[in-house]
Amino acid sequence: MSTDPTPRPPQDPAAPEGPEAIPLLAPRDGLPPVIETSTQLVEYAEALRGGTGPVAVDAERASGYRYGQRAYLVQLRREGSGTGLLDPIPLPDLSVLQAAIADVEWVLHAANQDLPCLAEIGLVPARIFDTELAARLAGLPRVGLGAVVESLLGYSLQKGHSAADWSTRPLPEEWLVYAALDVEVLVDLRDALAAILEEQGKAEWARQEFEAILAAGPPAPRQDPWRRTSGVHGLRSRRQLGMLRAIWEARDELARKRDVAPGRVLPDSAMVAAVQADPKNEGALLELPVFRGRANRRLVRHWFDALARGKALPEDELPLHSKPGDGPPPVNRWADRDPAAATRLQVARAGLAELSEKHSVPVENILSPDLVRRIMWSPPEPRDPGAVAEALRAGGAREWQVELARDLLADAATRA
Repeated sequence: MSTDPTPRPPQDPAAPEGPEAIPLLAPRDGLPPVIETSTQLVEYAEALRGGTGPVAVDAERASGYRYGQRAYLVQLRREGSGTGLLDPIPLPDLSVLQAAIADVEWVLHAANQDLPCLAEIGLVPARIFDTELAARLAGLPRVGLGAVVESLLGYSLQKGHSAADWSTRPLPEEWLVYAALDVEVLVDLRDALAAILEEQGKAEWARQEFEAILAAGPPAPRQDPWRRTSGVHGLRSRRQLGMLRAIWEARDELARKRDVAPGRVLPDSAMVAAVQADPKNEGALLELPVFRGRANRRLVRHWFDALARGKALPEDELPLHSKPGDGPPPVNRWADRDPAAATRLQVARAGLAELSEKHSVPVENILSPDLVRRIMWSPPEPRDPGAVAEALRAGGAREWQVELARDLLADAATRA
């Protein structure tokens, strides 16, 4: 099986359907053995070093099963080198692999998802091509890997294993086939997208976006991650928020020790229900549905003590209703708090929507919505394109975005 070197044009969703996609069922070179020894690693690193062109890279995690976002399988493929399926768990030192591909362009789909877990195991690219982001810039209506492959290459990929528990050992053969096929098409997809972006005059836009991803590095730890608990908005008092924070931290500690996804230790809904019930003793906590199970009956003291700690906090140590932020207030409050700012934002959004349609790029990729809100809430002085351009750069906008949006934002800033 070989891929068609001539990419299809992006499909118009309103156009009649083209030829049926050809299913990819097996790797073209057969399924390679999983690399799990130092000898195998060195051999494949040498093969990669001797290959040509970009290297396709993907990683599989165990989200929803394990604590954190560790990579449990890394897939690579390069012309002349073949596909490598790497188990990083028994191989703590991947420096030989990093050295082999450090200066090569890495092709990933949705790079922001995989780069952090790759960096954890010492794999860090100097250059990337993100096929998901490229598809957005190219104006494709659907940007998932399967949809883009089908649209541009005419092949359909297997589905169904992306959310699997990739910490499973040994990995089932059908999962490995799925993983190998993901990198089988990435370089062909990269070439097809690069050609489209070049034709549309967006190749430089993509280059700047890819450089920005690498420059940003790993994401900073979230502030107050417990606030992301599903159902937190049903808690009304700061005392309840203090109890939720305490039981969230108790769950997180236990999940980390067990290397289990926190939601599998105790669901969010159970934590919120426990806070709302405010049990007076362990027995009352055991009356709640989730806590009746055998596992949580054994942990009832752990959970009750956490709730009690949160409830006993002094007033000045209780969390605020919302985390303090350095940005503008929620948009639904702008009309009351600053009607002029609300007008500015409305004008800016309308202008950005027109740019989005003109260039067939999602509005959120034209410019960060948060950055737009910040500039419209507190416009720079003077309110001219030069000052707006500097504000955009300070907020992390790329030069192509600055050139595209500064004039319309400057115009919006002077409307009120």
